[in-house]
Amino acid sequence: MDKTKQYGRRLLLAETAWFWIKWIILGSLVGLLTGSASAFFLNSLERVTELRLAYPWLLFGLPAGGALVSYLYMKVGKNSAKGNNLILEQIGQGSETIPLRMAPLVLLGTVLTHLFGGSAGREGTAVQMGGSLSEWLGKRLRVSAEDRKLLLMCGISSGFGSVFGTPLAGTVFGLEVVAIGMIRHEALLPCLVASFVGDLVTTRLWEVHHAHYAIGTVPSLGLLVLVKVAVASVLFGWTSILFSELTHGLKKGFSALFRHPVLKSAVGGCIVIVLVYTLGTRDYLGLGLPLLSQSFTETTAPLAFLWKTIFTSITLGAGFQGGEVTPLFVIGATLGNALGSLLHIQAPFLAGLGLIAVFSGATNTPIACFLMGLELFGAEGAIFMFIAVTVSYLFSGHTGIYSSQRIAVAKSRRSAFAEGSTLALVRELERKRQEG
Repeated sequence: MDKTKQYGRRLLLAETAWFWIKWIILGSLVGLLTGSASAFFLNSLERVTELRLAYPWLLFGLPAGGALVSYLYMKVGKNSAKGNNLILEQIGQGSETIPLRMAPLVLLGTVLTHLFGGSAGREGTAVQMGGSLSEWLGKRLRVSAEDRKLLLMCGISSGFGSVFGTPLAGTVFGLEVVAIGMIRHEALLPCLVASFVGDLVTTRLWEVHHAHYAIGTVPSLGLLVLVKVAVASVLFGWTSILFSELTHGLKKGFSALFRHPVLKSAVGGCIVIVLVYTLGTRDYLGLGLPLLSQSFTETTAPLAFLWKTIFTSITLGAGFQGGEVTPLFVIGATLGNALGSLLHIQAPFLAGLGLIAVFSGATNTPIACFLMGLELFGAEGAIFMFIAVTVSYLFSGHTGIYSSQRIAVAKSRRSAFAEGSTLALVRELERKRQEG
């Protein structure tokens, strides 16, 4: 009996050691590939943004640039057009292949979007490159179906961590984004290794640096301050709903009005140009990083968050490539800045809370967003950050920017949908309920 127990312990130790060795190697390979891709992508974004600022007339190429990207996706993209949702589906119960072509297509598409002034982000691109490259790696190594899912989660974590310089948030984002209310702890080590290696490759090997923002003085903990933060967080959650639903609605509306993807993107580009000259500003084009920086140092326009929402929703709704997260940062930070004077709290402090809270509500990843707050702003305001991301997450309901995100545990017991439903299915059920 003693020999049997001893043998069992040795077997368990051997299996554990093999798991660690295997995923340190695999996670590092994913991090190396994705971190290098993110570095090239971030450098490319910086260059095309400089070109757009130096040559304002490039904005008039936005319809043609969008049309070109849509044409490429239509001809050679195949299921790559699903973007992040394709990766989430494959981690769930999907049986499709994530093509390697997704990486260069989304990189080219996003770079062209930013060259001509489309309002989009960079997270979606990094995550798709990470997913595509990790799928390619898994095929080369002939990994099992279960290991393939872990590799794809590594790709998400590495892409996110490397593009924002937040490896802890990247680790948990890959775990948390797949299914609302559930984290696969089996993937913790693989995602941790992939995210940290991806960040190190980007920042140390390729020397790409990330912007940092200061939230200033954190107010003392008190009942009145907690109430104000909670009120602001509810508004952050509702703003995430606005962004998610407007973007999904415009995607559906554009597709209904313009059946041909090329025409859809061209029209969307024209609308963005009209908006720029109607408002008389280019602040809402591209990533919006100057506006984000301004949120922590100056007073922004009261409706800046709304205009950034509209510009980004139109850009993505019309079929342009790019992510949603950096625009969500800008939307949250500018809204927080505007609420500062109304709630009599320091604007940079609320801008920081808004940055992570709107992101939390739109992606349903409160823990990752909390960790991002710690990595970006330090731990002094930790309790306020945790309140902000939690309240926003709860008040955003079962909405979000990723239609294929599954609901493992509902946010409310009164929710009337089956476990494992996707946000797309929940949205469709809600539409039928309202019509009926």
